[in-house]
This record gives sequence, C-alpha cells and structure tokens, in this order.
Amino acid sequence: MRDDRFYLLHISECIARVEQYVAGGRDEFLQTRLIQDAVLRNLQVLAESTQRLSDSVKAQHPGVDWRAIAGFRNVLVHDYMGVDEARVWQIIVGDLPELKNAAQVALDET
Repeated sequence: MRDDRFYLLHISECIARVEQYVAGGRDEFLQTRLIQDAVLRNLQVLAESTQRLSDSVKAQHPGVDWRAIAGFRNVLVHDYMGVDEARVWQIIVGDLPELKNAAQVALDET
C-alpha cells in the first residue's frame, strides 16, 4: 500500500500541474507550444505512475479506463509525432477529472 500511496500522490501532483497549465483555457492550450509540452510531459509521467499502481487499487475504481491511460502513455512516448492536441484537450476536460477523483478517493482509503 505504501507504494500505491506514493504513486497516487504523484498522479495527483501531475493533475494539479496540468490544471494549472491549462487554466487559460482551450485556445491558449492549442496555441501555446510551451503549455502543450508541459501538459504532455505531465500526462506522460502521470500515466507511467498509473501503470505502477496495484491491481487492487485499479479494481476499486472501475470507472477509470486504466488500459486507455496505458495506451495513451504509449502514444505519447512512441508516437509523439501523432499526438492530436485537440484530442489531448478532450482528455484533459473529459477524462482527467475522473482520474483526479479516483486518485483522491484511493488516497483517502490508504
């Protein structure tokens, strides 16, 4: 469980950074390479940390698509030229809040 707590804290910190970086909204994100780079890096390391969580933590949060997060990490690492910033924005606003909630709940449980 100690390892899970470490990775959950790291996931939460990465999410907080992403939220800070995109506070200016969609247009600023899509137009600013520096913000995109910062967001993508944090999403990459966040996704890596999710892969290190125990199966029991993941099973307790079936609303999170853990496989999709792993697949997204692979795209960021191996197919970085194919990253679609508009799709990344959809992940930020559509999927990241669920992961944030799950990480907080899991932290509260550990």
